Amino acid sequence: MGFIEEIKRRRTFGIISHPDAGKTTLTEKLLLFGGAIQVAGAVKSNKIKKHATSDFMEIEKQRGISVSTSVMGFEYRDRKINILDTPGHQDFAEDTYRTLTAVDSAIVVIDVAKGVEIQTEKLVGVCKTRNTPMMVFINKLDRVGHDAFDLLDEVEQKLNMKVCPLSFPIGMGPEFKGVYNLYESKLVLFDPHSKQELGEVIEFRDIESPELEKYIGERAAKKLREEIELVSGVYPEFNLEAYQNGLLNPVFFGSAVNNFGVKELLDCFVEIAPSPKSSTTEQRIIQPEETKFTGFIFKIHANIDPNHRDRIAFLRICSGKFERGKNYLHVRHGKQYRFSNPTSFMADKKEVIDEAFPGDIVGLHDTGKFVIGDSLTEGEILKFTGIPSFAPEIFKYVDNADPLKSKQFSKGLEQLMDEGVAQLFTLKANGRKVIGTVGALQFEVIQHRLQHEYSASCRYEPANFYKACWISSENAAELAEFNRRRSQFMCTDKHGRDVFLATSQWELNAAEKAFPDVKYHFTSEF
Repeated sequence: MGFIEEIKRRRTFGIISHPDAGKTTLTEKLLLFGGAIQVAGAVKSNKIKKHATSDFMEIEKQRGISVSTSVMGFEYRDRKINILDTPGHQDFAEDTYRTLTAVDSAIVVIDVAKGVEIQTEKLVGVCKTRNTPMMVFINKLDRVGHDAFDLLDEVEQKLNMKVCPLSFPIGMGPEFKGVYNLYESKLVLFDPHSKQELGEVIEFRDIESPELEKYIGERAAKKLREEIELVSGVYPEFNLEAYQNGLLNPVFFGSAVNNFGVKELLDCFVEIAPSPKSSTTEQRIIQPEETKFTGFIFKIHANIDPNHRDRIAFLRICSGKFERGKNYLHVRHGKQYRFSNPTSFMADKKEVIDEAFPGDIVGLHDTGKFVIGDSLTEGEILKFTGIPSFAPEIFKYVDNADPLKSKQFSKGLEQLMDEGVAQLFTLKANGRKVIGTVGALQFEVIQHRLQHEYSASCRYEPANFYKACWISSENAAELAEFNRRRSQFMCTDKHGRDVFLATSQWELNAAEKAFPDVKYHFTSEF
C-alpha cells in the first residue's frame, strides 16, 4: 500500500466526557468490535475480574476511574484506528488537554440521565479552539433519562454545537426498544440480555411501512414516525465538509455497557472522520503528505511496566514515515537519536513496529531525554505549538518521608513531573520543593505511585499560594528588581525558568501595578 493510502486510512481520535459518563466502557466496546480484545472488561465491578483494558494502572483499578490517557490501536474495515481514552476527572484535565493536541477528531460521551456536565463543557471548549471535528454519543439509554429532544437542545446550548442526529432512540429505560439509524436507514432492536452480542438489525428504507409495527408495536411505531419527521424538519442534513471543519456534530444514541449502538457509531465514524490533518509549528504549517518525517511528544508515562521501570514517550507522527533504527534529530537537544524498539500500544501491552505513518502514536523508550512538547525531525528545526503546561492552582510543600530512600524519592519525583501529572517548583530562597496541580486528587496519585513504583514515600505540608505564573520582561533592570523584592515567592520550574508564586489575587494585582514592564504568563508557552 502506498504512502498516501496509508495516511488516508488512519483515524486518530480521543474520547472525552465528564467522569462516569461511560467513556472507558465505550472504548472497551470499540476494541471488542475491532477484534482487539475478546471480552470487554469492566470499569467498576465486584463480579467481573477483568478490568477495563485502558485502566491498567493499579490506582485506576482500585478507584474505578481513569487517571492517565491510554493509547490503543486496532484495524477495522481496512482502517487503522488509534483511540486515546482520556481521564474524565477534572483533577487530571491537564493530561486530557495535551492529549487533544495529538488527535484529529473526538467523540464526546454524554450520560442520558445527567446531560451535559461541567467537565464536558471545558473539554469541548478545548476542541473548539482547534476546530476539532466532534461526534456525540448519548449513552446509557437502557436507563431512564432526559427526553432525546431536550438533550439535543442542551448539547446545542451548553456546548455551542450544531447537532445532526444520525440515529434516534425508540423509548428509554424499561421501555427502550432500540434505535433507528438515520445514516443507514436501519432499525436496530435492543436485547437487554445480550451484552456481548449485536442487536438484531432490520433494514427499513421506508419508515412508513406497516412492517414497523410488527417489530416495535403500534404505539412506539407511531411515536418514532412523528419524531423522525420532526428531526428531518428541525435539524440540518449531514454534510461531510461541515463536520470535518468542526461546524456540524453528528449524534448517536446507545448503551455502551450493553454493547448497543456502538457498532453504528463506529461504522459511521470510520467513513466520515478525517484522516490526519496539518500541524502547526512556530516555523510553518506541516502537512501529513510531506515525505520528511516530523513528530512531537505529547505524553510521557513512567513505569508503564513497573517490573522493568521503563519510561515511554508517546510520539504523534505528523508527516513522513517513521522507521525503526533510523537516526532522527531531537530538536531541543540538537542531537541525533535512533530508536531500535519503537512500539505500538494496547494500553499497557506493547509490540515492536518497523514503521509508522502520520496519525499513528508510537511509544519510544525514554531514559530521560524527552519532555512533553519535544520535536523529532529528519533535520529541520521545528517547534510544535499548542502543548502547554497550565498554571496550577493547588500547592503543597513536598518532603522525603524516608531519608534512606532519598535517591528513589528524587528519581520518582523527577520522572512523575516529566509525565506532566503535576509541576515541581524549587523556591530560590530556601530550596524547598513545591508541587502544584490543577486538581487535589493528583497529590494522592503522586503519593501512591511514589510508594508502589519507586519504593519511596513523601509527606505534604500546606503551601499558601494562590497561583503560579511564569514571568518575562524586556526590561532587565525591572526584572532583576522584581526578583529581589519578591525573592521569598520566587522559584524555578524544572526547566530553570523563573516562576512567581502569588499568595493572593490582591498580591498578583499589586505586583502587576508595581512592575508594569514585567509580563505574567499563565501557561508555559510564551
